[in-house]
Amino acid sequence: MDKLDHQILECLVENGRVNATSIGERIGLSTSSVIERIRRMERSGLIRQYTTLVDMESLGRNITAFISIRLEHPKYNEGFEEMIRRHADIAACYYIAGDVDYMLKIVTASSKTLEKLLAYIKSISGVAWTRTLLVLSTVKDQLSALPPWEPDQN
Repeated sequence: MDKLDHQILECLVENGRVNATSIGERIGLSTSSVIERIRRMERSGLIRQYTTLVDMESLGRNITAFISIRLEHPKYNEGFEEMIRRHADIAACYYIAGDVDYMLKIVTASSKTLEKLLAYIKSISGVAWTRTLLVLSTVKDQLSALPPWEPDQN
């Protein structure tokens, strides 16, 4: 990846629907060169997907929380993960190192639906304990954090 690829990625991270002509004008490349570079990054897997950010509050999902979970034993991991994948209010699940095994990001409608979800999680085989943190406000929520451009030092 060179500096031009990085600039293209910056444009796409800012707005995944920006067209190649606009990108080219911004970074000083022809539209066809931008398209070819984007296709190359897609083929290589550097660009995995394009997505839409939905304002969850507009859909009545006003509660965001993080739930840390410790399992009794690693033998429960597979079953736990399968149960987590089934629930629509669980936006993300991370297997982590440290004092807990998993961290869940929850986006749900109300304290009542959060309570029901917590009961669901606690009913999963192997869950030893949970800790819930309620989000009061979001300071930064970035899907793709593109590192600053650093040329290869080879």
